[in-house]
Amino acid sequence: MARVRDVGDRLHRTFFRSLSLLGSRGQGALLRRYFDWWHRNPDPWRMGTDAYEQAKYAATLAQIPDRRYGSILEVGCSEGVFTTQLLDAYPDADVTGLDISQRALARAAERVEMAADRATLLSADILTFRPGRRYDLVFCAETLYYLGRRDRLKRASEQLRGLLSPGGVLVLVHPWPEARRLHRFVHAGPLSQVSELVENSADRPFAVSVYEARTTGSTG
Repeated sequence: MARVRDVGDRLHRTFFRSLSLLGSRGQGALLRRYFDWWHRNPDPWRMGTDAYEQAKYAATLAQIPDRRYGSILEVGCSEGVFTTQLLDAYPDADVTGLDISQRALARAAERVEMAADRATLLSADILTFRPGRRYDLVFCAETLYYLGRRDRLKRASEQLRGLLSPGGVLVLVHPWPEARRLHRFVHAGPLSQVSELVENSADRPFAVSVYEARTTGSTG
């Protein structure tokens, strides 16, 4: 079963690498159609019910430095399953969910309705996103492998770093050991790595990598 899944993952990645041969706007348009199609039925990846996904969310939250966060961004929020957990975990924070799929965001709006005064949902592509603000805490999970080629991954990493307030925290969550490749441009950049959890005991191993931006006026 694991071997079948590995073959499927390789084919999946090859497909998205081929999409990245297009210009970034063309790639974004096709990804938007692809994910709208996937979301024709609610929760296509069972993020709200799958025990593996719930364990991964718990592991992710446990890695976050214990401090106050006023503004949080979730890149690739899908239908808002983890967004609701962030709203619950940080009741004093404004939480923004970003996704390329309008259909997914429509369902996310239903999930976050009870905290609508603190929740914002945006339809955008991380490669071209221009937020007009920065965030204290940024998440990007199970998203970077959709971008394909090296230059797109590098661009996305630059975008993620640019979303952070001084002293802000960036959390990346992706399959292991693929996370080594997907996180490498963030890892090699100006952020400081705070921690990394590699969960090898799971059926689908994953890594939670946590980085921190320099505070204003810091040196070294």
